[in-house]
Amino acid sequence: MVTLDFELDFKKGKGLIPAIAQDCNTGEVLMLAYMNQASFNETLASGKATYFSRSRQSLWKKGETSGHVQQVKEIRVDCDHDTILLKVEQVGGAACHKGYKSCFFTRIENNELKIVEKRVFDPDTVYK
Repeated sequence: MVTLDFELDFKKGKGLIPAIAQDCNTGEVLMLAYMNQASFNETLASGKATYFSRSRQSLWKKGETSGHVQQVKEIRVDCDHDTILLKVEQVGGAACHKGYKSCFFTRIENNELKIVEKRVFDPDTVYK
């Protein structure tokens, strides 16, 4: 376990804090997930992004199934210590479980969502 000279504020979010993953080379926002203390500690220890899955109520190592891991290059903490920004190298070119580089692959146009990115992989093939 890594000892830090500061504390993150996990209390405010009932044990969870938002974690934004950003491509370290392009600056593109790839995804937003949540971390608890254990997933943050695992991220620090392994150098690979580990999140807390709210739906499964368990730790989730990004890319564990798909192979599209996130190698953490830098971690930033906001001024209130309740949000994390992970600058990552996205292995495999896709962060989104739906097969896109970024989870933000849609844009609102004429009050509708329009897909504006191309798929990197077929999720039906990857997540059998």
